[in-house]
Amino acid sequence: MLLSGPERPMSLPAADDPQALRRVLADYVREVAAAVGVSAECTSCEVADTVTAYVALSGRSPRFPGRDLMLVWSVRQGWTVAVETTPSEAPQVVAHLGGDVTPAPERVRQFVTEVLRSAEAAGNPGPALAALGGGDLRTRLEERVRRS
Repeated sequence: MLLSGPERPMSLPAADDPQALRRVLADYVREVAAAVGVSAECTSCEVADTVTAYVALSGRSPRFPGRDLMLVWSVRQGWTVAVETTPSEAPQVVAHLGGDVTPAPERVRQFVTEVLRSAEAAGNPGPALAALGGGDLRTRLEERVRRS
């Protein structure tokens, strides 16, 4: 359910229209998917009580040889590589991409490549990032899509 006005969740910046944000987030996630070598069918995104995205990865980490990996994004944390889990399992973070929460798709590709190559990847998610400040999320995502 998309909310507006005073019911808008704290994670959705007030300046962002949920419908427009959903479209541009989907565009950004498709470009990230293409950069990491998977099709758009391997993605999903949500703008509701949270603003999140998911990309199923085709590669596996040497640390988790029998497990699929996923690339997940949130407006508060940016991109994280994690082990695909069942709903009853605790999330297993493999690595977290620090810095800008809306990095260029090419930067996300580099991050995923590093994670997939690294047998030393620690389960440390890295430092938490502050939520986006200054400027609306939709504008930042549109800038990333245009630059790609």
